Amino acid sequence: MREGFAVLFDMDGVIFDSEQAVLAVWRELAEDLGLEDMEAVFLRCVGTNKARTKEIFRAAYPALDFARFDGEARRRFHSRWNGGSLPQKPGAEALLRRLKEKGVPLALASSTDSAVVRQELDEAGLLTYFDAVIGGDQVKRSKPDPEIFLRAAASLGAEPRRCFVIEDSFNGVRAAAAAGMRPLMVPDLLAPDDEMRRLAEAVLPDLEAVGAYLRNYT
Repeated sequence: MREGFAVLFDMDGVIFDSEQAVLAVWRELAEDLGLEDMEAVFLRCVGTNKARTKEIFRAAYPALDFARFDGEARRRFHSRWNGGSLPQKPGAEALLRRLKEKGVPLALASSTDSAVVRQELDEAGLLTYFDAVIGGDQVKRSKPDPEIFLRAAASLGAEPRRCFVIEDSFNGVRAAAAAGMRPLMVPDLLAPDDEMRRLAEAVLPDLEAVGAYLRNYT
């Protein structure tokens, strides 16, 4: 890539259409348990790691056992989407393949635990595109803290200012901006607001548009 740029990808909501799938499971469980405002709680958790999700969940539902809820949510999710069946966002593999062919260093920086990230990428045949994979369990501070992106950049030997970050979540865009990187927002569950338009270098409708944008730098 010209001038030695690298590209860092979030996973859920960017590579996979997984946030919609997780939200569907949380809605089911909320109905089973009689919980109110579950979607609003879920949206506050988007882009955060498991520890931060636990904090948000406990604040909203102090009487509920988060470990049991999380375990059942994961069981339902994986019973439906294991084995490579998790739907990819349109154009995801084509974009990864093109960047790889161009010799662009690629990293995956997801708030999801690293073992799950690697499993889902491997089952989808996408793991080999990435030179580094960093999960939320490998950092102390969750997005919007920039730690995960700075670690991903360091693993590639890339300067933060030369890293594009492909993100869908508000917390992810905030983290990339705080890291001194170049956030490209591809909205998923939440439409961008004024803050996101200010922090992101560009707000793009899909991964095909991301590919077209990055052609200016290859």
